[in-house]
Amino acid sequence: MTFAWYGHLKFKSSSLMIVIFASWGIAFFEYLFQVPANRIGHGTFSAAQLKTIQEVITLSVFSVFSVLYLGESLSWSHLLGFALIASGAFFIFQAK
Repeated sequence: MTFAWYGHLKFKSSSLMIVIFASWGIAFFEYLFQVPANRIGHGTFSAAQLKTIQEVITLSVFSVFSVLYLGESLSWSHLLGFALIASGAFFIFQAK
């Protein structure tokens, strides 16, 4: 989803409709994997835990993507914010 949502930022000269359709095309293939994974995982994890896993993975991928693909740097405040989100994820998995 990271590439579908943010990859077009390097192509600002492309028309909005083209990037919308390209993004939906990319996202479609991810949904082909994500929907079955959630169904299978729901037997082991709660819905809140599944969403937390997805968000932590997305944030991790986005961090690498923004540095390597978009050429943006991460500041200490970004890293601190990510650490707080990770600590929140820890507490989600403590709930029974």
